[in-house]
Amino acid sequence: MREAALLLMGCGLCLGSTFPLQKLAAAAGVPPASWVFASTLGASLLLTLGAVLKGRPPSGAHRLYYLIAALVSFVLPNLIVFIVIPKIGAGLTAVMFALSPILTLTVASLVARRLPAALGVVGILVGLAGVLVIIAFRGDASSAEAPLGWVLLGLMIPVCLASGNVYRSHNWPAGADSLSLASAINLVAAGLLFSAVFASGEGMTGLAAVASVPLLIAAQVVATGANLAMFFRLQQVGGPVYLSQIVDAVPARSATLRHALH
Repeated sequence: MREAALLLMGCGLCLGSTFPLQKLAAAAGVPPASWVFASTLGASLLLTLGAVLKGRPPSGAHRLYYLIAALVSFVLPNLIVFIVIPKIGAGLTAVMFALSPILTLTVASLVARRLPAALGVVGILVGLAGVLVIIAFRGDASSAEAPLGWVLLGLMIPVCLASGNVYRSHNWPAGADSLSLASAINLVAAGLLFSAVFASGEGMTGLAAVASVPLLIAAQVVATGANLAMFFRLQQVGGPVYLSQIVDAVPARSATLRHALH
């Protein structure tokens, strides 16, 4: 598990490096959806180049896997973040991400059809108790009046993250390389996120804003690409529950959206 521990640390360092870049981009007037799309696309192209140079380019035989993984792991959680933050507040939305490890353990146990260890059972019970507290008290005072329906929609964030973690591991194509899967899944995610740029009203203006800060977006692409390469390798060697300790399965994208929408 030494490799998994090192990969976990590497992912954390790459994720941490994105926050100052996000702050600088926001200060420069770059809108969030355009920033997320551009960084995802750039990182995906970087990963694809690495996979090709490695001699393991993405295979077209796993198109359905790419689509489901991209949709459940990346696109749906980000879309829900966009929708619920104005309704329940950024603080309560951030709490939802902390439920990802517990729900990942729960989903993994259900898929494997076996009970987790005693400590895992305790963790699941504590997590469920936390969900009940969230529903009952709606988090802090700023979100105390959040309607129950929006809170329940917010709870779909960790459900999607957990489902994505388990799906990617459980359905990992036999013999597939982690780098090629990372590139293909995120290329699909970038294509889906492209529509979000125009659905949000940012359109070409938002993309032009990204182009106005080339050094920032280049740094973000490198950080995101390195993060995703280690993230998918960690998925392969550590499994979904270990992976979930990063808190969420969309590190660069969700962090960007959460920060930008504060």
